[in-house]
Amino acid sequence: MADKEIILTQEGLKKLEEELENLKSVKRREVAERIKVAIGYGDISENSEYEDAKNEQAFIEGRIITLEKMLRNARIINNDEIDIDTVSIGSIVTVEDVEYGDTMEYAIVGTAESDPLKNKISNESPVGKAILGKKKGTIVEVNVPAGIIQYKIVDIKK
Repeated sequence: MADKEIILTQEGLKKLEEELENLKSVKRREVAERIKVAIGYGDISENSEYEDAKNEQAFIEGRIITLEKMLRNARIINNDEIDIDTVSIGSIVTVEDVEYGDTMEYAIVGTAESDPLKNKISNESPVGKAILGKKKGTIVEVNVPAGIIQYKIVDIKK
């Protein structure tokens, strides 16, 4: 089975590359030093510091493998590819809640860099799916646990 393509913006690519570099150059050394110190305490069979450090080491190595795989399968969205007539990955979209009139601005990104707290929503999220490929002025319906919300696409920009 082929690995899933990971869609990233330039910003998302940079962030993942920085995290990978930090894990490889800083975190690996830190955890190796913790293991070395814990071994110095003696019997490792009942040494919680050693166990904690080994668990952290396993997590770091797993994350490194995950990041390397993501970067290998990455497709970068360039600013030139972003269409301001239609919502696409990389678009910044302003939507208005039809019922209440509230407006929100979302950046549409791939799942690897989504961060709802920073208004970066995935193209696979309910709102992302609903507005992807739509034009300014379109009203879309989004199925959410509380029911159906209607959003009007007010603006699309890069």
